Amino acid sequence: MAIVLGEPGTDGLSEVVAVLREWQHDGAPMQLHPGDLGWFWRFGAEATAAAVRTWSRDGRILAVGLLDHPKLLRMTIAPDARRDEELAQQLVEDMTEPERGVLISGKVNVEAPMCALVQDLLSENGWNADEPWTPLRRDLTEPVKDPGVRIEVIGPEQAHVRTAIQRASFDGSTFTDERWHAMAAGLPYADARCLVAYDDQGNAVAAVTVWSAGPGKPGLLEPMGVHREHRGHGYGKAITVAAAAVLQELGSSSALVCTPSSNVGAVATYKSAGFQELPEVCDKYRDAQ
Repeated sequence: MAIVLGEPGTDGLSEVVAVLREWQHDGAPMQLHPGDLGWFWRFGAEATAAAVRTWSRDGRILAVGLLDHPKLLRMTIAPDARRDEELAQQLVEDMTEPERGVLISGKVNVEAPMCALVQDLLSENGWNADEPWTPLRRDLTEPVKDPGVRIEVIGPEQAHVRTAIQRASFDGSTFTDERWHAMAAGLPYADARCLVAYDDQGNAVAAVTVWSAGPGKPGLLEPMGVHREHRGHGYGKAITVAAAAVLQELGSSSALVCTPSSNVGAVATYKSAGFQELPEVCDKYRDAQ
């Protein structure tokens, strides 16, 4: 059977989220997570559907890609298909030729599991490794200690607090109350929580969104930020510990996060919260054609 490149449409997003959940397991390579789609959902269901690509054979989805940006495809592959030669060749062709509707022309990046055959084929086709990222993991089989600060789970009435922290943590952030509500209406958010940490004066100082992929599977932190006026006081560690505790309550087996290796402060924060570094990963990039 031929491999078919497709777009799910809004009606097909539930199937895409379901297969991404199925593919998550401890010991898997760092890969696209249902929470990545959940975070993108802040732009709405239609925009999310338009950014998703699927590769299927005989009606079964074998690979899923998310265009986080027109120049960045983040993708993962079914565990039993990561070394499938026909699939890998199809993926490379679809990602290389702009007319196929995956990546535009010019300089582009692809994120894929490091163990997948597609990585080797991209290298053979002249793609290069980009700057390294550091994945980190915290096992959740043992109790998680109290974070030491007041933590609140954010509902619709406090959405403005969560979005304000995001904008105060990341330069150029466009996270608005409207986008929080769009995200919260998305399928993956049924197993997600937004947390805010407060200091002793009642100021909101840090925030995180956590995404469960279901009981017994790794959960994801995406994103975590500390208000630029409240950094250097341990709030990053505190909100990260709180995130691990909430994922544990949701049944997650472990907590995952990934950050640029160059962001040594973030790596140190996650390690201080009990996360362990995993081997670095790199996007593949193609220079402008």
